[in-house]
Amino acid sequence: MSILVETFPAVAIGGQFRNAFIGRVSDLDVTTDRETALARLAEYHIEARRDLGFEGMAFITAEQVHGNTVAIVDETTPAPVAGVDALITNRPGVCLGIYVADCCAVYAVDTEHDAIGLAHSGSKGTALGVVPAMLQKMGCAFGSDPAKMIVQLSPCIRPPLYEVDFAAEIVRQCHAMGVGEVVDCGACTGANPDRYYSYRMEKGKTGRMLALLALQSGTTE
Repeated sequence: MSILVETFPAVAIGGQFRNAFIGRVSDLDVTTDRETALARLAEYHIEARRDLGFEGMAFITAEQVHGNTVAIVDETTPAPVAGVDALITNRPGVCLGIYVADCCAVYAVDTEHDAIGLAHSGSKGTALGVVPAMLQKMGCAFGSDPAKMIVQLSPCIRPPLYEVDFAAEIVRQCHAMGVGEVVDCGACTGANPDRYYSYRMEKGKTGRMLALLALQSGTTE
């Protein structure tokens, strides 16, 4: 079996930020419910995290309830964090993780204060403003200035395969907040079944991609 892995140069700045987007695992049967699919994917995700240099980091995930609540996390935070759809930290050696299968994983990097955020933003979360909430919380917690931040959008489902262009709305929200650089990879999960899982196209019986973002150890006090 092979594992599709992508990285985004825009949020791999100066060597202190590490990111990845783990796509479809070829030939793995995930035509089942979410929890069973994640259980079948677990060993492959662990292998990928090891191969990508995330091994040894605290792996922190969110419950993902399609809301707009954001949690500040560190290496001691129990995971998954209940009731939240976005995670932020300024702690080195903490790996943030978000699972998606048509929703967008939104990466945020503050190079000035060495802080990161990762959000799960589908049509509901985008309408509720989960990404602006994440950026605002980074400002309150770490002093992050949107004008000096970089935001990256992962593959997600898009028109005409989905009726709402929530990726475009996330970009608009980021620009409205004054984010210095917003990068959308432009890939559609529904249109690329060989690379990505799609909840819509596979009628809810599918796997999940895993977005990863971490601050390298030794970059902050």
